[in-house]
Order: sequence, then structure tokens, then C-alpha cells
Amino acid sequence: MRLLIQRVNRARVTVEGEETGAIGLGLLVYVGVGRDDGDRELEWAARRIAELRLFPGDRGLDRSLEDVTGAVLVVSQFTLYADTRKGRRPSFTEAARPEVAEPLFEALIVLLRDRGIEVATGRFQSHMLVEAQNDGPLNIILDSSDLDRPRRGATRGAPQ
Repeated sequence: MRLLIQRVNRARVTVEGEETGAIGLGLLVYVGVGRDDGDRELEWAARRIAELRLFPGDRGLDRSLEDVTGAVLVVSQFTLYADTRKGRRPSFTEAARPEVAEPLFEALIVLLRDRGIEVATGRFQSHMLVEAQNDGPLNIILDSSDLDRPRRGATRGAPQ
């Protein structure tokens, strides 16, 4: 699963002229579902979205979405799996097929709401117009494939 997280003062998404979701202070999260993603990646994504300290506090970035009672606008974005290494047209073979990705995308929304987070969304597999006022700007890219990769300076199997 790949996430592009943007800290925003406000964001909204429209589909065919209809506003499908809008938030004030919070995170705009573009979600790409990979073809091998499952429950482990879902739980990781929900935890990271809710708990990453991306909001300013007394000691720099020390407050999470949950700490500031922020909202999240979740937008499906299979193009986060674009492979541009060959040719001029991106390949999306690592992205999950829509019939696999949509239930995982919806499950992520449920996990976030279960944590008490206000969640707004776009519309899966639709052409969307997304507007946001980035705060910072602060943009973070997360990839669940990093779950099994050791942190810099750490050895595999050592506590991190």
C-alpha cells in the first residue's frame, strides 16, 4: 500500500460537479492499493495515518491527527503504483485490480472511523477534482513494502 499524506488546513473532492467529501484541519491521504496488499498493510496504514506526528506542538512536529482531533480526506489513487522505468507510458501492473482494491480501500475507511476519526472520501474509480490548502507544505510518502526493510543503521532482527 502506498500513501501520499498531505497536511492541510482544508481539502475537498468533487465528482461530476458534486462535492463528495470535504474536511477542515487534517490530512489529505491519497491511497494506492498494491496487488499483494492485505490485512497487515491495512492495519499499518490506519495506524500510520492516525498516529504519525505531523502537526506542530510545543516541541516541533509532536502531535498526531488524533491529538489535534483532525479529519482525513481519503482519495483512491492507483497511479501511486506507476512504473516509469521503461518507455514513455507508465505501467500500473503492481496496482491491485479494482475488484481487489475497492474492498481494501473501504476497509481502511472503516478502520479509521473505528478510531474515532472523521473521514471524508472521494468516489472509488472516478475522475475526481481535488482541492487542498496544504499546510507547510508537509507531504509524506509511505510504502508498506518498507515494513520488512530494516531502518538505516539497524540490523535485521534487532529491536527498532
